[in-house]
Amino acid sequence: MNIIIPMAGMGKRLRPHTLTTAKPLIKVCGEEIVKILCKEIVKTCGVKVDNIGFVVGDFGEKVENDLIEVARSLGAEGKIYHQKVALGTADAIWQAKELLNGNTVIAFADTLFDASFTMDLKQDGIIWTSCVENPQAFGVVKKDDNGKILQFVEKPKEFVSNEAIIGIYYFREGEKLYTEIQRLIDNHITLLGEYQLTDCLEHMLQNGFSFTTETVTEWLDCGNKDAVVNTNQRLLCLSMGLNTIDKTLTNSNATIIEPCHIGKNVVIENSVIGPYTTLEDNCVIKNSVIQNSIIAHDSTVENAVLSNSMVGNNAVYTKHADELSLGAFSKNA
Repeated sequence: MNIIIPMAGMGKRLRPHTLTTAKPLIKVCGEEIVKILCKEIVKTCGVKVDNIGFVVGDFGEKVENDLIEVARSLGAEGKIYHQKVALGTADAIWQAKELLNGNTVIAFADTLFDASFTMDLKQDGIIWTSCVENPQAFGVVKKDDNGKILQFVEKPKEFVSNEAIIGIYYFREGEKLYTEIQRLIDNHITLLGEYQLTDCLEHMLQNGFSFTTETVTEWLDCGNKDAVVNTNQRLLCLSMGLNTIDKTLTNSNATIIEPCHIGKNVVIENSVIGPYTTLEDNCVIKNSVIQNSIIAHDSTVENAVLSNSMVGNNAVYTKHADELSLGAFSKNA
């Protein structure tokens, strides 16, 4: 089994946090988004994953080493590929074309999920979906009575289905997707100048390729600050093995309202923390009330009331606020 994770986007909607940290390496519940994603995919595959290929932009050597370590922690070999110019989803996958071989999962790195199924690897292809209340805002699938996909419909104006495509795809034979992307490139088939995975999927359907669906129980977005904070809350509620309070905590007259994740060597004085709050390693919190928020590692918060907030790593904040999105290495005036 191979997994390809396209993640070359700049994460502009999550600035200022993505100015110093690649979006998939932003942490929720103390763990990188991309690591949580990979762990859940490995679990649902039910077989050993041999390679995880990360398609990145210019993220730097440290980020690339961190990604290789993510793969290694899951028993797979990590491979780095570069998409130097944003030429679409199919082009991003193409950068890792050597992994389009046998059982292959494609997973875009700006989404997390909770699933209770194990994939049927005998299927030609599986599209992962989530039931949504407003399908007109998503790409959805239209199926026949046997559950086979008949059509992919982008943002339908009239009701087609409430099963939205979440951005994770399985191919029993990755070579077939290889052939489809090669066809796009050879024939310069683009949409607004970009090579799109949906064009491959549509052509495969028209030529007899069989797709089914697997529906996740929870679909979590990580596209902007509010979405990341909400995802942190949902993961804590789901208790996905991440709701922990490290034994190195120094607690001086502090109240902790669970669920929370508190990392190593955190100091909390005269404060109320939680619920739904993550404090990463080496944070110092004094005289503050923090709920439904993420405070990244090595940051200090004093004399503050924070809710629905993100504070980047190595930041210092000592002023009263109700809601905050403070980037890494920042200090308030």
